[in-house]
Amino acid sequence: MAQKERDMIEIDLLKLVLILWHKAWAIILAAIVMGGIAFGITYNFIAPKYDASIKVYVNNTNQSNTTTLTQSDLIVAKQLVETYIVTLESRTTLNQIITEAGLDYDAEELEAMISAAAINETEVFEVTVTSEDAKEAALIANTIADILPNRITEIVENSSVRIVDYAIINEEPVSPSYVKNVAIGAMAGIVVAVALIFLQFVLDNKIHSEEYLVEHYKYPILAVIPDLNTNSKQKYYKKKKSYYSNTADSSLQTDSTSGKAE
Repeated sequence: MAQKERDMIEIDLLKLVLILWHKAWAIILAAIVMGGIAFGITYNFIAPKYDASIKVYVNNTNQSNTTTLTQSDLIVAKQLVETYIVTLESRTTLNQIITEAGLDYDAEELEAMISAAAINETEVFEVTVTSEDAKEAALIANTIADILPNRITEIVENSSVRIVDYAIINEEPVSPSYVKNVAIGAMAGIVVAVALIFLQFVLDNKIHSEEYLVEHYKYPILAVIPDLNTNSKQKYYKKKKSYYSNTADSSLQTDSTSGKAE
């Protein structure tokens, strides 16, 4: 019984590889079709997004009192970058940006459009705004540049904020990525095609040749029913016609030889 169960789940990997090789055209076709569908969806249904960014330099020394920066000031400034980013993402700051720029967003929607991070662990951090409108992205980023320095100075004592770079309008979309989406679609097509071929292979319980019987059963083969499909019939009739043609030619040659002999 255990042997029978093992036989039932046995998979001929070499045969499976050969089937996948013979079905390579179907796999490639599925990859092309799914890649084309992914491209169509990306082009027609996913709106492109643009970004604009500003760079901000911060430290913990009030520039009105001193113009000298120490190493400890720079270290503290690096540590305070996260504080400045939290200040930027606060509801009060976001509402000020919305009012100043005349935006039709609420604080949560605007926060989702803004990202900020330190640049190479320095006291400079970058604020990036992503929007479906390139001009709007630049407007929001520059509004942040106008509001954020005073906002941080109000909250964090002995701090100084300067804008390193203002935002410019970037006409090149940052998303979606056509190459990435087409590649994902093509890979999905390959996976689906291979899965279907594999299921067809596993669920196929037909006997396709006498070799299968010889390999899996110990009983002798008493007879084989020929495959009388169209190609086989054509080959059979061609052989039969050739046989009768050769026989007729032989008979004619025999008769001709006999006539000459007489």
